[in-house]
Amino acid sequence: MYNLLSIVQISLTDSIGTAVTEASELKLSYWELSLKGGWIMIPIAILSVFAVYIFIERYFAIKKASQTDINFMSKIKDYIHDDKLDSALALCQSTTNPVARMIEKGLQRIGRPLNDINAAIENVGNLEISKLEKGLPVLATVSGAAPMIGFLGTVMGMIRAFYDMSNAGNNIDVGLLSNGIYTAMVTTVAGLMVGIVGYLAYNILVAKVEKVIFQLEANTSEFMDLLNEPVE
Repeated sequence: MYNLLSIVQISLTDSIGTAVTEASELKLSYWELSLKGGWIMIPIAILSVFAVYIFIERYFAIKKASQTDINFMSKIKDYIHDDKLDSALALCQSTTNPVARMIEKGLQRIGRPLNDINAAIENVGNLEISKLEKGLPVLATVSGAAPMIGFLGTVMGMIRAFYDMSNAGNNIDVGLLSNGIYTAMVTTVAGLMVGIVGYLAYNILVAKVEKVIFQLEANTSEFMDLLNEPVE
C-alpha cells in the first residue's frame, strides 16, 4: 500500500512538473510575439514612435501657449488709458504667448482704422494657430494608417496560411499554419492599438487647441472693445 501511494505521488509530481514546463515553454514575451508579425510590424512601430513624439511635444507646447496672466489685459488697458503705449509694447514683448503677440501687433497698428487693426490681429492669430496645429495632421494620418497597415498584415498572413495549406496537401497540421495566422492576428492587434492611441491623442490635442483659440478670440474682442471706447 505504501509503495502504491509513493508511485502515485511520483507520477503526480512528474505530471505537474511536465505541465509547468510545457506552460513555460508556450509562454511568449511581448517581443517574441511582435516578431511573429513579421516585417509589417516595422512601419507600425515607426508610426507608434511618431505618434508618441508628436503628442508629447505638442501637448507641452499647447499647454505653454494656453498659460496667460489673468491680469495681462488689465495692465494693457491701464497703459492705453494712460497713453503709455511703450510700456504696453514692452509688456507684450516680455510675455511669450500667442495672446501677447497678437496684442503687440494691435498696439503697433494704433492710429490706423479699426478694420486694419483687427485684420492685423487676425493674421497674427492665424499664424499662431497654425504653429499650435503643427504635427496634428501627421497624428491624424497615424491614427488612420496604422490600422490599415495592420489589416494589410492580416491579409498577407492569411494568404501565407492558405499557401502553406495548399502546398501541404493532406499533411495539414496547426503548426504548418501557425506562422501565417500569427502574422494575421499580431499585425491586426498592433495596428489597432497604435490607431486607437493616435486617435485619442489627436482628439486631446484638438480640444486643447480649440481652448487656446477661444482665449485668443476673447482677448481680441476685449482689445478691440478697448479701442472702441469713447475718449473721455
